[in-house]
Amino acid sequence: MAQKITIVGAGNVGATTAQRLFDKGYADIVLVDIIEGLPQGKALDILESGPVVGSDAKIIGTNSYEETAGSDIIVITSGIARKPGMSRDDLLLTNMKIVSDVVETTSTQSPDSILLIVTNPLDAMAQQALKISGFPKERVVGMAGVLDTARYRSFLAQELDVSVDAVQAYVLGGHGDTMVPTVGPTSIGGIPVSDLIPADRLEQIIQRTRDGGAEIVGLLKTGSAYYAPSASIVEMVGSIILDKKLILPCTAYLEGEYGLNDLFVGVPVKLGKTGIEHIFEFKLTKSELAALHKSAESVRETLEIMAGK
Repeated sequence: MAQKITIVGAGNVGATTAQRLFDKGYADIVLVDIIEGLPQGKALDILESGPVVGSDAKIIGTNSYEETAGSDIIVITSGIARKPGMSRDDLLLTNMKIVSDVVETTSTQSPDSILLIVTNPLDAMAQQALKISGFPKERVVGMAGVLDTARYRSFLAQELDVSVDAVQAYVLGGHGDTMVPTVGPTSIGGIPVSDLIPADRLEQIIQRTRDGGAEIVGLLKTGSAYYAPSASIVEMVGSIILDKKLILPCTAYLEGEYGLNDLFVGVPVKLGKTGIEHIFEFKLTKSELAALHKSAESVRETLEIMAGK
């Protein structure tokens, strides 16, 4: 039997994720949205691309959750998107309610699924999903670090005029202004990045990484990024569905790692068929570890706002 992936939210991120996964052909897809006709129309359009891209996967669109029953992975992209001048935290209370409702329903329909959270503010929404679902922490993971790291690697590759494949890097911490693009573990063809790029220029690239989402929002005027986010989701889904055990920077629930407890923060993890199979503790500089704790504190402040509502 083919594996089954549910994507909740048929907006730009959700629909593009559905299209990319359909092209892969390794799982059947259910696309869910509350707007009548939207997921059905997009799913049908994607289905009709099958003969061209060579995919025999099945995909359906629906406004209900019955068709999602028995899903292996639930990807949650639903929620309101950022507008120019809006921080991720501005989205907090509205998206908290949306994610809570979605998780409560999908967890009942697919009690053995892995929850992959995309809705912003990402770290807080992952924490809410864990609370509502009652799932083991290994089966709740957030997509943030893969996207932030992709931006970081893209900018470094541009700077040095090399293939992105030559760039090894990790962005840790919360998905927001306090994220931590690391320098110590970052290398270009095995050469430490600090040997190739002057410190002041490297800091500019790090800041552009932090502002990566906002830069796109500012350019688009109406909407936010979805090509790179959807590609990042697909990499994570592939590592789970195919049990590839990739080591990726993902939002995970920490219980002592990096000196942090009871909190979802972006860290390197091994992703396999059971979800998060291991959390890796990189050796960070004192300043990087301090920045990671500062980022975690920002996440904790967001949770306190949620707890007060």
